[in-house]
Amino acid sequence: MALPSKSIFPIILLLLTLSLSIAELDANYYDKKCPQLEKIISETILSATFQDPKVPARILRMFFHDCFIRGCDASILLDSTPKNQAEKDGPPNLSVQSFYVIDEAKTKLEKACPHTVSCADIIAIAARDAVTMSGGPYWKVVKGRKDGKVSKASDTINLPSPTLNVSQLIESFAKRGLGVKDLVTLSGAHTLGFSHCSSFEARLHNFTLLHDIDPSLNTEFALSLRKKCPKPNTNTNAGDFLDSTASVFDNDYYRQVLEGKGLFSSDQSLVADYRTRWIVEALAKDQSLFFKEFATSMLKLGNVGVSENGEVRFNCRIVNSES
Repeated sequence: MALPSKSIFPIILLLLTLSLSIAELDANYYDKKCPQLEKIISETILSATFQDPKVPARILRMFFHDCFIRGCDASILLDSTPKNQAEKDGPPNLSVQSFYVIDEAKTKLEKACPHTVSCADIIAIAARDAVTMSGGPYWKVVKGRKDGKVSKASDTINLPSPTLNVSQLIESFAKRGLGVKDLVTLSGAHTLGFSHCSSFEARLHNFTLLHDIDPSLNTEFALSLRKKCPKPNTNTNAGDFLDSTASVFDNDYYRQVLEGKGLFSSDQSLVADYRTRWIVEALAKDQSLFFKEFATSMLKLGNVGVSENGEVRFNCRIVNSES
């Protein structure tokens, strides 16, 4: 038998290196090491939600923003230092908040299972719980992520903004290994939460030379938004809910978008493009289909950039070398 050529050996070495660096996630990862893990996180999220109904939307957004920058490695939880401005202080993340909820869960887990559960896994499980507690689907979260050691506010420029069109959104999601169906399905997370005027007011005033208001907006809806977000707007807390059932996880978001009531231009663009409209229509008609697809896409999102090259932080806000 002929020996493989020398050119094959570098390829084999590369494949071996990749297999060692990519973490293998498992739904049963902590079953023996920390069996009470999910109960502790679930109780923490539930308690925090009773105190502040905005928590589920914020935790879900935290998971998205974490995974889209450097992968799902809890880099969004690291605090800024005198020498480094961290992700959480980047402009798109200033409204995420509720980091204290992850801190509470981590403190409890460190008592129950010291130095075992990564902060990245806590966010992934908390995001699932936020959805389920709000009336959405349940799925088994795969675990075994490691926490990253790098967090830069400048990286948040790579988060998809609410002004992107469909082609830009598809490109952004594709860079994370996510397809068009994932894009439309995960956009359904906008069924939860609230947005300040700054994220959509450009659609309400002086939109173009021809249109004062974005013509893709439902006229009645646009006029109601203009009252909430006048120009000039002195109320920095003003805004609107992302859909008409903003504390319930359902498929109302898709029906709203089809009616021209998508708050962000990125949401409304999903209806105007043939590549995405059919998916919006399907999910608007069938909530059980939306729930099934959302769970599938969340599992894919949770695998983005997962690596063995990290640590399990003692404190989610600082890397271990500084604790």
